[in-house]
Amino acid sequence: MTRVFITGLGAITPVGNDVETYWRNLLAGKSGAARITQFYTGDMPYNIACEVKDFDPGDYMDRKLVRRTARSTQFAIAASRQALDDAQLVIDESNRDDVGVMMATGGGGMTEVEFATMGMAEKGWRSVGPFVVPNAMSNAVSCLVSIETGARGPVMTSTAACASGHYSIIEGYHFLQRGEADVIIAGGAESAISMFTMSAFGRMGPLSSRTDDPEHACRPFSVDRDGFVTGEGACALILETEEHALRRGAKIYGEVLGGRLTADAYHVTAPDPDGDGAARALGGALKNAHLTPDDIDVVFAHGTGTTLNDAGEAKALKRVFGEHVYDMKITSIKSMIGHGLGAAGAQSAVAAVLSLRDGIVPPTINYTPDPEIDIPIVGNVAQKVDGQYALVNAFGFGGQNVVAVFGRVDGHNGHGG
Repeated sequence: MTRVFITGLGAITPVGNDVETYWRNLLAGKSGAARITQFYTGDMPYNIACEVKDFDPGDYMDRKLVRRTARSTQFAIAASRQALDDAQLVIDESNRDDVGVMMATGGGGMTEVEFATMGMAEKGWRSVGPFVVPNAMSNAVSCLVSIETGARGPVMTSTAACASGHYSIIEGYHFLQRGEADVIIAGGAESAISMFTMSAFGRMGPLSSRTDDPEHACRPFSVDRDGFVTGEGACALILETEEHALRRGAKIYGEVLGGRLTADAYHVTAPDPDGDGAARALGGALKNAHLTPDDIDVVFAHGTGTTLNDAGEAKALKRVFGEHVYDMKITSIKSMIGHGLGAAGAQSAVAAVLSLRDGIVPPTINYTPDPEIDIPIVGNVAQKVDGQYALVNAFGFGGQNVVAVFGRVDGHNGHGG
C-alpha cells in the first residue's frame, strides 16, 4: 500500500498568518476572539467572532486578482502558497499534471451573494458585477489554487459543512493511494463572517451568548459551555506519495494513515446525542489505519463548545477507547480560533501534525471540568506528550462525520530531518 507523507504546511488563522506563529500562539493559549470588525453589527447580539487579522492578500496574489476573489479564496491561495514554499516544491511543466488540489469549504464565497444582493436592493440590477458567480461558487477555493499554482492534476472541492476541511485530506489520501497523482494540495478555507450568516447562526441557536467577554466565550467540554464562536481562515497540507517525497529529498512532517467517513442519519443540524455516527467513524478510522485504540496518544476533538456536540463526542470517545481514553490527551483548539466551519478540520490537522513533531499538545482554554463529560481534557495549559499517533475529529451539519489518523515518521521531522 502506498504511504502518504505530509511535506508542507500553510496557515492563515485568527491567531497567526503563518504556521509557526499559529502554532506558537496555540501553545500559549492565545484567543483570537474579539468584536466583529468586518461589518457594522449595530444592535445585533451576535457580534463576536475569531477573525483573521492583518491579512494582506496582496502578499500572495496580484491586486487585480484580489479584487476578483472572495476572502475565502484568498485564504486558500495564501495557505497553499505557504505550504508549497514550506515543502520546497516547485510546480512546473515537468510535474504539473501530477499535482492535484483538494481544497474544501463549507460555504465558499456565499458572502459575495449577500453583498451583491444588498447592492442590488439599493442600486438596482446593474450594480451586480460580472465576478459574483465565480466569486461565490464553492469550487473557487480549489480552482483558483489550481490556476495560481499551475497544478493540473485532479481538482475537487469537498463541501461537507464543518467536516469539509478534513474530508479533503482523506480524499487527497485516496487519490494518492489510487495512483492518480504524486502530490495533493489539501486543506480547507472559509470566511463566513457577515450580517446574514451571523444572524442565521444566531437565530439557529449554536452561538455563544458571552459577547461581553469574547476571549472567554468559547468553552469546549466545560460545564459552563453555551455555544461556539465563529471563526475563519485556511490551512493547507502538501500530501505526497512516499516514493515521490523521498526521491526529491523532502522533509517529512508526518504521515496520513487513514480515516473514515460516516453519517448520523439523524438530524440536519443536531448531532446524534449518543455519538453513534462519531463512534463508527472513530472505529473505522482506526481499522483503516491498522491501529488499535490503545495506539492513539492524542485526540484533536471537534469540540465546538455546544452542549450537544461535546457531550456526544465524549460518549463516542469513551465507547471506542474504553479505559484507554484516560491515557490520552484530548484537546479542542476551537477554544482559541473559533469554529472555522469548512476550514476547521484542516486547522486541527495542521495542529495535530505539529503536536506529534514537537511532543506537546495545545490547551483547551477557558476550561472548567464537566462531571458529565468524564474524559481527560488538556485544560488551559499545554501538556507534553510522547506521541506516535494522533487522531482528528470533524463533524458537520447534516450528520457528516470524518475522522483521520496521523502518524509520526521516525527518522524524519518537520525541521528537515
